[in-house]
Amino acid sequence: MASFPLLMTSNDSSPLQQTNDNNEKNQQQQQQQQQQQEPLPLSMELTKPLGLILEEVQENQPMGVKVQELSKEGSAYAKEEYRNVLVGMKLSQVMDVNVSNMSFENVMDCIIQAPSPLRLSFVPLLSNNIEDVKDGEELDVDAKDDVMFPVGTTVEIRVLQSDKEDKILQAKVGDNLRKVLLDNQVELYRGLKKKLGNCGGGGQCTFCAVDFIQEEGWGVRSEYETQKIGKKLSQTARLACLNNVQGPATIRVE
Repeated sequence: MASFPLLMTSNDSSPLQQTNDNNEKNQQQQQQQQQQQEPLPLSMELTKPLGLILEEVQENQPMGVKVQELSKEGSAYAKEEYRNVLVGMKLSQVMDVNVSNMSFENVMDCIIQAPSPLRLSFVPLLSNNIEDVKDGEELDVDAKDDVMFPVGTTVEIRVLQSDKEDKILQAKVGDNLRKVLLDNQVELYRGLKKKLGNCGGGGQCTFCAVDFIQEEGWGVRSEYETQKIGKKLSQTARLACLNNVQGPATIRVE
């Protein structure tokens, strides 16, 4: 009988405290479920030829590529632990370049320009994600609340040039910024050193850096860019080759 008060004391709690405890447990369970639902990237190092047969996530849209099948002659097929899971996954990163919203041509350029071996990352293809629309499905521009300008939206890029007239370009969200500038005859690589020494859009030389004067809808600069740019350029500078158009902007080309 002496133990009875101890049992009562250990379990004695007010209804408010029990409610708070239940709320905390529910929040923890929800957080665990969200973490379990978030797709983790599958990263690996492969040598060329890769043996990845890729196709667009959505036809004629800059929404990345997915693995259609594997060729037995490539290094990807030799990865037995991944052989059965790669097909159907979306290629999210080539080396340090995010290719999730690139066109098929731009993704292939990144792969071609990358050294061998190269690091690749893949994520599951989710049909309810604006970045992961399967063939035949309609693009739901409201699928992501934090996307201010959906992929494919035409926006204005104003280019300031020190010794030339300013240019106003029309670009689509998702287009690679470096390609947009070069296609519109903006001289990114001035001087012999930059013309001969640029990496061709691989994110290595920093010669395609542009300074962002104003922008709307653009995310923060990537950590990789910050490390590459260092202190030699403005804190608002970005590497054009590593950035897809995210919204209207005014940039300065040195």
